[in-house]
Amino acid sequence: MLQRPKLVLVGLLSVFPWVFEAAERAGVDLILVPRGDDKRERAEQAKAVVELLPLDIEGDPDGALAALIERYRREPFDGIMAGNEKVIPFVARAAREFGLAGLTEPTAEVVRDKRVMRQRLLEAGLGVPGFVVIKDPANWADALTLRFPVVVKPADGHSSFGVIRADDRDSLEEVVARTWKLVEAHLGAPDGTASDAAVLVEEYLDGPEISAESLVHQGQVRVCAVSWKGELTGPYFEESTLRAPAQLPAEILAAIEAEVIGAHRAFGVTQGSMHTELRLVGGVRPVLLEMAARLGGGGNMHHLVHVGSGIDLAAEALRVHLGQEPVCWREEPVPTGHAAVYLVPIGGGGRVKRIHGLDEVRADPRVDYVVQTAGPGSVLRAYPDWSGNPAVVLSHHDSDAEAAAYLDHLARTLRVEYEAQD
Repeated sequence: MLQRPKLVLVGLLSVFPWVFEAAERAGVDLILVPRGDDKRERAEQAKAVVELLPLDIEGDPDGALAALIERYRREPFDGIMAGNEKVIPFVARAAREFGLAGLTEPTAEVVRDKRVMRQRLLEAGLGVPGFVVIKDPANWADALTLRFPVVVKPADGHSSFGVIRADDRDSLEEVVARTWKLVEAHLGAPDGTASDAAVLVEEYLDGPEISAESLVHQGQVRVCAVSWKGELTGPYFEESTLRAPAQLPAEILAAIEAEVIGAHRAFGVTQGSMHTELRLVGGVRPVLLEMAARLGGGGNMHHLVHVGSGIDLAAEALRVHLGQEPVCWREEPVPTGHAAVYLVPIGGGGRVKRIHGLDEVRADPRVDYVVQTAGPGSVLRAYPDWSGNPAVVLSHHDSDAEAAAYLDHLARTLRVEYEAQD
């Protein structure tokens, strides 16, 4: 009997089921390095997990790598994959140490730093908004050379955390200061320092937002799906809905694919699974906002891709990180319909009392997954100080119009109720 390959999955919250289910389908055993806020009992019971390996990656990365080396000496594993944004550089470092498939360390640093991303895109002749890097909030006026409105964001942020629109000179100083405080509070080093802290101020791009999911194996890129996120105008850019496949003309889809492939090359991405956010300026011209070396949404983008294109994205991502050729390289998949994702909005934030409507939604035959990450007693921080959405609903439909109508239904049905504040 052939031995099942083992892959170290780093920092994916075990409540998100898609990668764990995919590992079972792909015949892969998972060694899970749990996130610090994960529940041990739940993580131990996640599908395909054969071992938990707690590592203090954020607080002691050198010690974490030493522990991983010792684990490898006892029994080698075959791959390693990042489950969240913060661990991407560590995973690249570990991949180099063990000679495993993945990003190089320089590339991992590029995709974690929007400053470098912007510069690489500029040098490659790809679309880039006008931008200014602010390394000290006192220097906010350096961004007055840009055309308003502008968007202020952490240089190494994620998921719209700390992203704020400023419409004019009068609001810019305040917005830069606010984003800077969020960076210091949540993105600094564990010892409280943030010596390389910076915010990016860039010109606001008018147009709908989309996302693209891609696989890269030995330098060959396949854009697996393009999803529609809609008009996100700010001031905080809270994401709540996605639909796939995006209903766009063939020439625009081709332009998106070219932009995404060009970005892979500009950043030096030759192996991995990537999640890319873009704007369609004027509804037609794709401009990259950011690229992440992970499956989007804790893996929920797998559902959009799997339904909308037929590609088993999470399973293919595991194969890529094991150094294997994806199945979709040689077998053309078949789409099964249209998919939708609804992220239950946080609203005003606070201590959760209950989430209304989830039981009704769970009983709907159109719904494939309801994943709840926050229950009664949980404290949620509202945008731009984002701490995670309380629940996500994934559904399937016969048409894009039906998917859009169902998302509207969910917006009317689901609501977070918070405890009254004294």
